[in-house]
Amino acid sequence: MILWIFISFSAATFQTVRFMLQKLLATVTLTPAGATFSRFFYSAPFVWLGLGLYLIGSGRAFPDLTIEFWIYALVGGLFQILGTICVVSLFKQRNFAVGITFMKTEVIQTALVGLVLLGDQINLGGWCAIFAGVVAVLILSKPPKVEGVWWQHLGSLASVIGLGSGAFLGISAVSYRAAALTLGTEDAAFRAAVTLGCVVALQVVLMLVWLVLRDRQEIIRVWQARSIAVWVGLTSLAGSFCWFWAFALQNAAYVKAVGQVELILAMAASVLFFHETISRRELWGMGLLCLSILGLILSI
Repeated sequence: MILWIFISFSAATFQTVRFMLQKLLATVTLTPAGATFSRFFYSAPFVWLGLGLYLIGSGRAFPDLTIEFWIYALVGGLFQILGTICVVSLFKQRNFAVGITFMKTEVIQTALVGLVLLGDQINLGGWCAIFAGVVAVLILSKPPKVEGVWWQHLGSLASVIGLGSGAFLGISAVSYRAAALTLGTEDAAFRAAVTLGCVVALQVVLMLVWLVLRDRQEIIRVWQARSIAVWVGLTSLAGSFCWFWAFALQNAAYVKAVGQVELILAMAASVLFFHETISRRELWGMGLLCLSILGLILSI
């Protein structure tokens, strides 16, 4: 049981670094679509290289992939593209924190999608812990320079993008779990690697076709930004593999709930690297989030 928790923490850590790099690309060099494409384009070679070396070293054969697997992989990959574009678009919004607040409702949306599509059950203690985590996120994410409480910003563009990204990423997470579960092997890490490899290949093709049709110059800009974008690819590879591995082991809603620790990591980076201060409200929010994660772990 403990393994998936550590994997989820690792995924959140890598994702924090990736979003920092993507923010730099999106605000300085690339469009949201270009920053999203760079994530998949630069991670795909490493994904397939690692998977190929593992297959050669272990002597294992590539598993048979069913139509059901490809449907779930395609749905998950497409919705992850949409969700990532929404998240990167938030970096250009003045009220970024408001959008992130609503994006973090992803964990509840993931729980509902998992219940409908896969019948994943969550006990009462799990639901209480999840809701406590969402409250903590709302406390942490309220921007200090935006007047009013969070629900007063429901109609803002950032809020709509944030809620949309949460919904898209929730559907994506459940779809990836469904795809991994169609593979017969008991090795969760192998299932995660195969699913990740197939999904990334689909995402590169989908986004390449889109950019060729809509903005060919952006492809050139992605290549020109490779000195930073390649690190986006590497952190994306590490983070995505950890997410996929955790999804193969545990209910996606539980995984995403533990992944809320990403917000604390982001605030720690803010203090340690940018020498910013943390308010009393933010300390209360971090404490509640830690209790939420602990309560979730104890409820399983």
